[in-house]
Amino acid sequence: MEFIADFHIHSKYSRATSKDMDVEHLSRWAKLKGIELIGTGDFTHHLWLEELKHTLEDCGNGIFKYNNVNFILTTEVSSIYSKKGRTYRIHNIIFSPSFKTTDKINDHLGRLGNLASDGRPILGLDAAELARIVFDIDEDCMIIPGHIWTPWFSLFGSMSGFDRIEDCFEEQTPKIFALETGLSSDPAMNWRLSALDRFTLISNSDSHSPQKIGREANVFDCEMNYKAIREVLRAKDRKKFLYTIEFFPEEGKYHFDGHRLCGMRLSPSQTKQHNGRCPKCGKPVTVGVMNRVEQLADRPEGFKPENLIPFRNLIPLDEIIAEAKGVAKGSVSLERDYLNYIARFGTEFNILLKVSGEELQKHLPAKVAQGILRMREGKVNIKAGYDGEYGVISIFDEKTAGPETEEQLTLF
Repeated sequence: MEFIADFHIHSKYSRATSKDMDVEHLSRWAKLKGIELIGTGDFTHHLWLEELKHTLEDCGNGIFKYNNVNFILTTEVSSIYSKKGRTYRIHNIIFSPSFKTTDKINDHLGRLGNLASDGRPILGLDAAELARIVFDIDEDCMIIPGHIWTPWFSLFGSMSGFDRIEDCFEEQTPKIFALETGLSSDPAMNWRLSALDRFTLISNSDSHSPQKIGREANVFDCEMNYKAIREVLRAKDRKKFLYTIEFFPEEGKYHFDGHRLCGMRLSPSQTKQHNGRCPKCGKPVTVGVMNRVEQLADRPEGFKPENLIPFRNLIPLDEIIAEAKGVAKGSVSLERDYLNYIARFGTEFNILLKVSGEELQKHLPAKVAQGILRMREGKVNIKAGYDGEYGVISIFDEKTAGPETEEQLTLF
């Protein structure tokens, strides 16, 4: 069966998350979006775990169900630790096949740090040791490094990460077979590193509110059970892992370099020109994802490995409607239109991915239909995100990005 999965989200018990990040609201929005499988997130938090145990129906195959939406047990752990005289900050997503295994993981990690302090706990635990602990408990678990290019908290982060996966996970490296690309990079950027060829690249929303689930996701054609999904990811099965759904990576908030306090957005070449410092204040800039990829890449831009999993860049439907109609995101009229369009076509992903141009133009306002078709063709304009600021994307105004420079990207 073909289905869309978003594995990485957070619950209402994580900091800076919506109070609506509960099972009820997640299942409602999963149906609106067209997401058949969603990660629970935050299973290390005792209150959230109790809610999951009380609410979800155990299907007996590593999948759990609520209101006809499937869930898989996941959490994210933040490891902050010193190694060989340097401090590293790594985020890893843990997948568990059962509540029994989850309880064992929580029992062990709970002896090493305070799991109740946040839905995404912070532990002074080496990433390699975290992997050893989890795999010793249950070899069917998965550990997938999260948003691997984010500057401050990731495997390859410019401010906090490693240059090689082997340096991070040491003898556990062979058990790591998938990586999460994050909002500020897409698979094509990762294809430039030959060292990543063996890994399956996944994409997830890392959502902190129900409305944003699925902004990045994964499309499978396999059985809906834990072991089948794990094997697809382990084998990098191109017949069963159809493609990933991506942000336009320039829209991610760490795509370019920059200094947010001074409003400075810099391309990698501009950062080099200014010796890594803000042109306004002289402080070091936050080195973004594009620059970091350039540092580690051993292939030219545009290279495509033989065993790649394809991807599609999308813009959320509410953003398209908002720009097409000139209304604010979150407005009552926008929500009404969004729900009306989904009532006609079934789900948001059906509208963005599958409904024919003819049907869109027949049943939607002309500019909304045009916006969806322009997005499918990649005809968008973007000011790249930097230093925690999301990029600014425009579908209709080709002058939005200003003069064509390295600093302001136009994609056609």
